Amino acid sequence: MTARSDGRAVDELRPVSIQPHFTEMPAASVLVRFGRTTVMCTASVDERVPRWMDRPGNTRGWVTGEYSMLPGATSPRFRREVSRGGLSGRTQEIQRLIGRSLRAVTDLEKLGPRTVYLDCDVLQADGGTRTASITGAYVALALACDTLLEEGVIAALPLTDSVAAISCGMLEGRALLDLPYVEDAAADVDLNVVMTGSGRLIEVQGTGEEATFTRAELNALLDLAEKGIGELSTLQQEALPDRLHFK
Repeated sequence: MTARSDGRAVDELRPVSIQPHFTEMPAASVLVRFGRTTVMCTASVDERVPRWMDRPGNTRGWVTGEYSMLPGATSPRFRREVSRGGLSGRTQEIQRLIGRSLRAVTDLEKLGPRTVYLDCDVLQADGGTRTASITGAYVALALACDTLLEEGVIAALPLTDSVAAISCGMLEGRALLDLPYVEDAAADVDLNVVMTGSGRLIEVQGTGEEATFTRAELNALLDLAEKGIGELSTLQQEALPDRLHFK
């Protein structure tokens, strides 16, 4: 296949690394890198549920995500959103996406009446920060749930599958996998895909950037995403103990 500006084939991921136990304070932490994009994902457990769930007889838990871009993640400096009066629409959208993606593979009844917070902080941004966040946050969630199980807080692992995410795009008539910023900014079509390790779709976000795309092009992008997520799922398994693998 034709090489890209960074030497990759159109269907090739950037170099990906998943480093668990990056920090010590949260229930679990993971440093994930997709090329130059670097995200720290932490899982923290709160023995309470959100107020809207806190009612007599509730036995279900909750999994939610928070996302932020650190000022030094970009050049020029990214201004902290708290200094701009609140979260941007983009940040809120990504936080909801992270939460939906992780809840899709979590049995909230088995989790019990507690909340797992997945905090995804972008240390360096070069495209694909939301997909890297989901991929790393899953590993953090799995490690946190494993700790709860080992400590006897929960009776069974509440995960039903793994989940990972990847970006794709159409650029100059080519379908490309895992776009860095230079490609993402120029792409005619952007697609973000969230999928389980067993190949079931959770979310597909596709947009034509002042362009349209055909059903055939969409299918080509989905094929790329499926291949990439399969590779990411393998890397997630390599970062986790065998007891947390889904066959």
